[in-house]
Amino acid sequence: MDTKKIGQQTVCFASPPSIAGFGNAVGKKEGQGPLASYFDCVGKDDTFGEKSWEKAETAMQKKALNYALEKAGVTPKELDYIFAGDLLNQCIATSYSLRAQDVPFFGLYGACSTMAESLSLGAMLLDGGFGNYVAALTSSHFCSAERQYRNPLEYGSQKPPTAQWTATGSGAIILAKSGKGPYITHVTTGKVTDKGITDANNMGAAMAPAAYSTLQAHFQDTGRKPGFYDCIVTGDLGSLGKEIVIDFFRRDGVDLTKNYDDCGCLLFNADAQDVHAGGSGCGCSAVVLTGYLLRQMQEGKLKHLLFCGTGALHSPTSTMQGESIPGICHAVAITTEKKGGGK
Repeated sequence: MDTKKIGQQTVCFASPPSIAGFGNAVGKKEGQGPLASYFDCVGKDDTFGEKSWEKAETAMQKKALNYALEKAGVTPKELDYIFAGDLLNQCIATSYSLRAQDVPFFGLYGACSTMAESLSLGAMLLDGGFGNYVAALTSSHFCSAERQYRNPLEYGSQKPPTAQWTATGSGAIILAKSGKGPYITHVTTGKVTDKGITDANNMGAAMAPAAYSTLQAHFQDTGRKPGFYDCIVTGDLGSLGKEIVIDFFRRDGVDLTKNYDDCGCLLFNADAQDVHAGGSGCGCSAVVLTGYLLRQMQEGKLKHLLFCGTGALHSPTSTMQGESIPGICHAVAITTEKKGGGK
């Protein structure tokens, strides 16, 4: 029996799905950062005209999905499935944003890896012949995340230098069974990795081992070297987690500094915007991918991209019980060449 799986963790698509359209919406702070010109919608404030932070997150998802559908020239009725999720309990931002869409829905929770997870599953579904169009959607909101995971903003708690700033933003991508690209050619599914980090204000250190593990698996399974990619990007390890990944590879004799970056470092100006170790949250990697990276591919500035979504799989309850923070990372190879230029 033929298999599309290569190595232990990677699949290579026989008919690579095409990215037909993508869209995003971000908050005011994100719109003041270095990628401001790449976003479809920048809120005048972080409420998006709603009465709660959670409803504002739902509003961002609606905007991001509408932009992506419009650019793809696809109507909601043409979607076969939506893969989506967010950071909130029971993924309420997502379920509320989709309740009027009348589209089959798979709810996902991969924390900050949700965009990579949704793209992975959507691409597998299309390559398997189970549909023609799939949407991948996710979001996060600084204020709703603070209320759930830490303390309400009114509390005014101080943050250590290792803490990251949850991005206010939503990103959506429409995948098509065929099209002019860019194409998703490979997916490397990560394994839960836990090195015993218990500090919820040090997410970069908690997730970095998972990123290292998945990248190692991807290079081993595909036979590719890091230099094959114009850009390898994780999201979201922030400045500390990024340096840990670089150090892990340096110990292996591999220099990752030439083409590696992190969405949490790209989204904000760390010095000017006081975001400590950088950005985080489902929306961070989603808006960097749909705002900046895919535009770079459209403009011919990037040919091969390895997008590696990283997530911290914990909850407020587990943190209060002193549990360590497991990490996950899924890698998605995106290229302007349909055959992917390799195995």
